Amino acid sequence: MLPVISALEGFPLDSTDGRIGVVTDFLFDDASWRVRWLVVECGVWLKGRKVLIPPSAVAPFRLDDQRFDTKLTRAQVAAGPELSDDEPVSQQMEQRAYSSYSLAPEWDSPYLGGLPGAISSEFVTAPYFGIGEEELAGAGGVAEPQGDSHLRSVKEVTGYHIRARDGTVGHVENFLLDLETWKLRYFVVDTRNWGFGKHVLMSFTAVTGIQWSDREVALDVTREQVKSSPTWDPLVGFDELQRLDLHEHYGWPGAV
Repeated sequence: MLPVISALEGFPLDSTDGRIGVVTDFLFDDASWRVRWLVVECGVWLKGRKVLIPPSAVAPFRLDDQRFDTKLTRAQVAAGPELSDDEPVSQQMEQRAYSSYSLAPEWDSPYLGGLPGAISSEFVTAPYFGIGEEELAGAGGVAEPQGDSHLRSVKEVTGYHIRARDGTVGHVENFLLDLETWKLRYFVVDTRNWGFGKHVLMSFTAVTGIQWSDREVALDVTREQVKSSPTWDPLVGFDELQRLDLHEHYGWPGAV
């Protein structure tokens, strides 16, 4: 089953000795498309701090549970780094979190010269700051990238325009998440404002770049392919036959 990731926002996170807080966002790596961190807003016990929790610390999860459980203790979480609104999530911050939680670091992307390679040099993004782009711009414009330039926020990318090879086709409305691997499998794209009148799924294998400054995802597909693409219906779900049909339509890997 591949649930939409927005359905998981707002779920509580419980430790071995009490509630940690509520999940408010997910940070993923744009090279592997794997969720690297859950952003958790703690309650009054930590004065509303935001903390980062890696999926490796989260117990096997079922959507019906409507909550996440972690093997961490409150003391471990309290000793970890705080996610600040004006500090980017750096590799050093991530390392401190892993150390506080006594977990082995999980790096998806190679670091060369202190920065992981981007999808394409044309599409280098700013680091995740824990605030929206409008707030960042209002604070004095775009900051120089100092954090993990591969780390992106699900909330921030939601709403980005989707650009095919021959024009815009829609915007990112959601993501389908594989709960076993914590990998994002598909964008949910709303095409209704561009005359196609439906929701479609886009595989991350079609992504050629994400342009942060223009809030745009570039795909190696055509507008005609999107127009004739199978419709995604959240009430029907997404099974293996639908997956094969979708991949065959675009010529993506995994069609047979």
